[in-house]
Amino acid sequence: MPGGRIVFDHVWKRFHRGPAHDSLRDLLPALVRRARPGGGAEETLGSGDFWAVRDLSFEVTPGQALGIIGGNGAGKSTTLKLLTRILQPTRGFALVEGRVGSLIEVSAGFHPDLTGRENVFLQGAIMGMPQRLIRERFDEIVDFSGVSESIDTPVKRYSSGMNARLGFSIAVHLEPEALIIDEVLSVGDASFQNRAFERIRSIVRSDIPVVIVSHQLDRIVELCTSTILLSHGAQVFAGPSAEAVGLYLRGEQSEDGALTGAHSDVPIRFTGLEALSPVPVLSGESLRLRIGTHALRSVPDDTYKLEVNVYDVATNRRVYQIHLAKLDLHPTGPGDRSDTIVVQMNLPAGLYRFEAMTWDVVAMRRAAAGPSLMVQVEDRVELIGTHQLNARRDA
Repeated sequence: MPGGRIVFDHVWKRFHRGPAHDSLRDLLPALVRRARPGGGAEETLGSGDFWAVRDLSFEVTPGQALGIIGGNGAGKSTTLKLLTRILQPTRGFALVEGRVGSLIEVSAGFHPDLTGRENVFLQGAIMGMPQRLIRERFDEIVDFSGVSESIDTPVKRYSSGMNARLGFSIAVHLEPEALIIDEVLSVGDASFQNRAFERIRSIVRSDIPVVIVSHQLDRIVELCTSTILLSHGAQVFAGPSAEAVGLYLRGEQSEDGALTGAHSDVPIRFTGLEALSPVPVLSGESLRLRIGTHALRSVPDDTYKLEVNVYDVATNRRVYQIHLAKLDLHPTGPGDRSDTIVVQMNLPAGLYRFEAMTWDVVAMRRAAAGPSLMVQVEDRVELIGTHQLNARRDA
């Protein structure tokens, strides 16, 4: 199918905190401000106004998938509403060319008193599917959703998971020319989530532009060719998805969206962390890492320690901690040094974050953040559990 195009060109979106203008005295100045030509965007802010999106630009062409991440209130949902034309920009313009598939609130169009079968046709019509296509895809939609036994039951008797699965199944059986996805990568139970993810992955790999907003950061890295990190409505970073996720998880953004600088007064710190082995790495295989450090002077390891913590991105739980002192790699004097370590990735498939830092042993707190590294682990053999023990037949 021909692909469309998604464009965000210097978009600003203003909202107002509190009640709307409730007097002529408040309304007239607001109208004058909006009608005033020229001037910077900040000049249009009135009392109680704020920017939900600030000067955001991006373009997604066929074959590209853009991830958008950030904390609550970062501007992700507003950006999607601007893309789907639920909202209009205050400044700039948003454009989505072609037939749009939107995986947002996947069961919102269901009528509770209609059966699942009837809602398939209703939801399909709401999303722009012709009746002929709905009839052709009906069996496939129902089989994918896993609710065939209840398809002639009113959906008000469905569980929330059944509703979500049926709504999702309808949405992904469209033939869109552009796709916008919002937090639907975790619908249904674990089995359905895997099938849903594979379906979305196949859509992403087709020749259409895709925008994805999700808190499932490992999925963002796997699906998206690039990612934008938002903070307070502004772009903090745009580039490789793994780097964007790493910045987000480290939480090193300041209030104005800038990244914090180095801690020059800390006597020892990391200067580099990079993978020497090819990535992704197979579960159970070794990963070689090069670690760079700098010391201002000789620092006992009972005052400051250099650590690399390994986190599972899907859960943000620490799965391992590397102490350089235990590997005899703690700096013994001033200057720079570079060392190589090897870790065996006895972990399930997934995305993992290596985060280096200096730990203040006396104050019991992080003294300085170091570089981070994202590593994708892929299955070598079927792994059920939390660790890779590499069971094999004895020779």
